[in-house]
Amino acid sequence: MTSDPTVEAFIAAVNAGDKAAFFDLLTPDATMSDDGTDRDLRAWTAKEIFDDNGHMVVESSSDGGKSLIIRYRNDTWGEMRTFWRFVVESGKVSRFETGQA
Repeated sequence: MTSDPTVEAFIAAVNAGDKAAFFDLLTPDATMSDDGTDRDLRAWTAKEIFDDNGHMVVESSSDGGKSLIIRYRNDTWGEMRTFWRFVVESGKVSRFETGQA
């Protein structure tokens, strides 16, 4: 669990495979990076999350719930330990960064 309600909703949307709820949580100009490289958010989330049954389990949380260590799994890569960092503005995610922890 995380103490930030927006991040908590983000995780719930990922785990439910709910694209509409997921994209409702993002600012219109939201950005993201994977292992330090900026990616196309829609293409990356389609491939790594929604088309591949992505699932997040929080191991630890810091920075008010905006910096997490997560056991992430999907059908392509299996399970791996990852970090996720979020920038939340007015209840919306404007940026997230992920990579192997």
